[in-house]
Amino acid sequence: MIFLGLGSNIGNRKQNLMRAIELLNQHNDIIVRKFSSIYETEPYGVKEQDDFLNAVIVVETKLFPEELLDVCLTIESRMGRTRELRWGPRVIDIDLLSYNNEAMHTERLTLPHPFFALRKFVLVPMAEIAGDFIVSDGMTVKNLLMQCPDSSNVTLYFG
Repeated sequence: MIFLGLGSNIGNRKQNLMRAIELLNQHNDIIVRKFSSIYETEPYGVKEQDDFLNAVIVVETKLFPEELLDVCLTIESRMGRTRELRWGPRVIDIDLLSYNNEAMHTERLTLPHPFFALRKFVLVPMAEIAGDFIVSDGMTVKNLLMQCPDSSNVTLYFG
């Protein structure tokens, strides 16, 4: 399975997530197969910013990992994402979390995502749609969530 994490804390956050999913699904080589509920989360890293909405989706594609990364970066740019401050506010963020359990490390991409197992805003929605999926060292998403040191609030979004 291929997992993408989405986040937004600028503008209409829910609409931004939905638009990103729509643009991914419109790509000829990508099919969105499953998506989590939307969760509201406190910011990670830079705390002095608005709360995020986050979700995780499963996609199917024949694109290679770096090609999928390029599509994600293009969609971010198209939606107005600028990269001014690490962990800062963003219209949309699309992270490639895991690609068929492949491990790779290049200048542009590390798989699985090097920090996903440490972030509840990724693990909570991921556990909702694939809790028993083995993602790292024989660990399921649920196992990783139970061991996650992140104490930030992640709540189901009803807006």
